[in-house]
Amino acid sequence: MSVFRLIFRILTNKFFLTTVAFVVWMVFFDSNNLMTRNHLQEKLDGINLEKQFYLQEIRRDSTLTNQLMTDSTQLEKFARERYLMKKDNEDLFLVIDTTADRHP
Repeated sequence: MSVFRLIFRILTNKFFLTTVAFVVWMVFFDSNNLMTRNHLQEKLDGINLEKQFYLQEIRRDSTLTNQLMTDSTQLEKFARERYLMKKDNEDLFLVIDTTADRHP
């Protein structure tokens, strides 16, 4: 019987009740509750993934820009492939591979 009395005294202790009320408030009702923190952490993770993607794209574009600025043959190849440019005395034939778009 004294075990139940001890548990009852602990549960009715004002410091214990205050601590439980504080923890419940911080977990569920505060503006920085656990659900909000979890949502913000997921958002931050997504933003960090985007940041890594854009940094990788910047590095790739910087390398390409450096190659195009230093090598005229690379610049000509880039202009011909990407923008379909041609010399004055040439004819340009564009071949589109339609088999790659079809699924078996």
